[in-house]
Amino acid sequence: MAFLCHRSTNLKAVTFLLVAMSLSALRLWLLQELGSPLEKKGEDPTDVPAVPVQPLALHPRTPCVANASANSVANFEQLPARIQNFLLYRHCRQFPILWDAPSKCAGRRAVFLLLAVKSSPENYERRELIRRTWGQERSYRGRHVRCLFLLGNPRPEQAALAPQLAELVDLEARKHGDVLQWAFADTFLNLTLKHVHLLNWLATRCPHARFLLSCDDDVFVHTTNVLSFLEAQSPDHHLFTGQLMHGSVPIRDSWSKYFVPPQLFPGKAYPVYCSGGGFLLSSYTAQALRAAAHQIPLFPIDDAYMGMCLQQARLEPSGHEGIRPFGVQLPGAQQPSFDPCIYRELLIVHRFAPYEMLLMWKALHSPTLSCSQGHRIS
Repeated sequence: MAFLCHRSTNLKAVTFLLVAMSLSALRLWLLQELGSPLEKKGEDPTDVPAVPVQPLALHPRTPCVANASANSVANFEQLPARIQNFLLYRHCRQFPILWDAPSKCAGRRAVFLLLAVKSSPENYERRELIRRTWGQERSYRGRHVRCLFLLGNPRPEQAALAPQLAELVDLEARKHGDVLQWAFADTFLNLTLKHVHLLNWLATRCPHARFLLSCDDDVFVHTTNVLSFLEAQSPDHHLFTGQLMHGSVPIRDSWSKYFVPPQLFPGKAYPVYCSGGGFLLSSYTAQALRAAAHQIPLFPIDDAYMGMCLQQARLEPSGHEGIRPFGVQLPGAQQPSFDPCIYRELLIVHRFAPYEMLLMWKALHSPTLSCSQGHRIS
């Protein structure tokens, strides 16, 4: 047994070393190969304020401490450690910002669409490809688009890689000025904190942005289609649209990452919400959600939490056929489709590997793309 433990320790050490070396190599490769964005014909580039971004000094403040009364929750000791931790620190809603993007919405012309991408420190390659493809900061038919990546700190289990990951984030934050990073662990249960902090950031840094796209970093966005849809909408009216989730029930299996015990949500079904893979909202709705979030306790499922805030604000989400958080499936097909003739009609599609994102972007903008009628999706 001692031999096995020693061998396991050595394997872990070697694994961490290999991952660290891979991250360093990836950073150098990206700096050399991805230095200039892909050009997209038919769109005019727009000047983005090139203001050097420095990490903000952390203002001394009393750290948020555990709420001892959480221990009195029924059967607290039987809950998984991650849920116990969530309950103990559920009241902690304000965290220092490590990287800011103060010039993101600067300039005389208002931002029409702000792309807010939930990412993690280790997903450097995904962020670079988004910058080169659908997240390019450009002017589409006079509509200005800006992009931000929302990050937390490396997770506790990434402690050995934390210095390298911090270096990577620092590198891209200084170069691109598009990183918002806060001093909370970048875990699944903390995704709700990204929404809450983003809504607060919008109110202070980007109050005149007309529309917001909130999405994960593994989605593909047909930016031109999104803008065409939004041009017919009013930023001063309610808009919250995506893939509607009706009657979603809380998962009671403790092994699931979506596990929610009755102590956190005793109801049988969540309020109607849109899948968190990608949804669109207006500035009017963003302001309403921010006000509602101050009244709704944090919840570990971020998209369901948005549904709770909508309900609190007495607003309803709407569905959009062009937003596909569960991929695209042709009738009778066993695997998701990768046909660009189908994707050219859509707005947002979830679950894309980085190489798929680049290939689809190039295919959709190829002058030789020819599509016949009759492509149907389920």
